[in-house]
Amino acid sequence: MTTSDTAVPEPTPEQTALFVRVRRMMLIAGLTTALAVCAVLIAVGYRLFKSEGRATEPLSDVTATLPKGAKIISTGVAGDRLMVTLDIGGVTEIRTFDAHTLKPTGNLKFANEP
Repeated sequence: MTTSDTAVPEPTPEQTALFVRVRRMMLIAGLTTALAVCAVLIAVGYRLFKSEGRATEPLSDVTATLPKGAKIISTGVAGDRLMVTLDIGGVTEIRTFDAHTLKPTGNLKFANEP
């Protein structure tokens, strides 16, 4: 008798039910993983295609006017925003601009409580 002649016993009904449950759980796990991978790929693709629609042509010169006596304290970049911190007569103000178009997006003024 060789090793290939060894008889494999038939699985019992309990073992067959266990095999079916394991296959079903593996199918669910595989589909969940595939869905997660698809979601990540869609998110990455969306970010890539969304950034292509931005203006890539060179901008013309932009001049931002400041109030008389205003001093620029600092500048910074956060994401796609350019921030300029100003001192206007002792009052601190932060002005934000879109880094791609250089259009103003908001002002934040700080005042002392009375």
